[in-house]
Amino acid sequence: MKILISPAKSLDYQSALPTAKHTVPAFLDEAKQINASLKIKSPAELQKLMHISEKLAELNWGRNQQFETPFTTANARPALFAFNGDVYSGLDAYSLGENALEIAQQNLRILSGLYGILKPLDLMQPYRLEMGTSFGLNGQKTLYAFWKEQLTMHLKNELSSSELVVNLASKEYASAINFDALNTPVIHPVFKDFKNGKLKIISFFAKKARGLMTRYLIEKNAQTADDVLAFTEDGYAFSETETTEVTQPVFVR
Repeated sequence: MKILISPAKSLDYQSALPTAKHTVPAFLDEAKQINASLKIKSPAELQKLMHISEKLAELNWGRNQQFETPFTTANARPALFAFNGDVYSGLDAYSLGENALEIAQQNLRILSGLYGILKPLDLMQPYRLEMGTSFGLNGQKTLYAFWKEQLTMHLKNELSSSELVVNLASKEYASAINFDALNTPVIHPVFKDFKNGKLKIISFFAKKARGLMTRYLIEKNAQTADDVLAFTEDGYAFSETETTEVTQPVFVR
């Protein structure tokens, strides 16, 4: 099973790491190329490009200037322990056991605007570049156009015959993969909560649920669609009545 999740805007480069193990991103050369194009942009240009505050633009201008290779444990951090958003709150990677971390390294993939796709222990330097940013290079107008074929082929080459893909990434990041071209089963779980008497997708809860399911699949070393449907963390349960597409199982709470 391969599990796809999104990165996070919030980063943590301070907490003590639970492991000394690390690997190198598969698309580090491409990340260097993207950074070279970002590095020449002023804080004001970054602010306009990314629709962020002046303070955030200054922060990320500094990050762009400080980007350097080779990546080491002194200037970079394993991706799973660098991202710090709602999904990662649900995943709670710092409490994963050694065996679970090995399974995560084998099965979990993090999509990224700068790094393309990351394994959990791949070293990364701090950045901000959302996949949906209107930023292109190599004659491409968007990051989607730059990454889509590369990421799809990379993921396809990692998959064994009929290996299940569980897409827990946001629509923004999942759009960087051509799932039809993978030629393998793909499941896109949906999480809904009752609010004012109606079932709705509530962003904060859905993000955390994606992290909870990611952790569940890792700890179970899940392999099948039935394993996915058996998810019952934090009060969620698969709802056959709410599910209209077999590839989009709905979990309600």
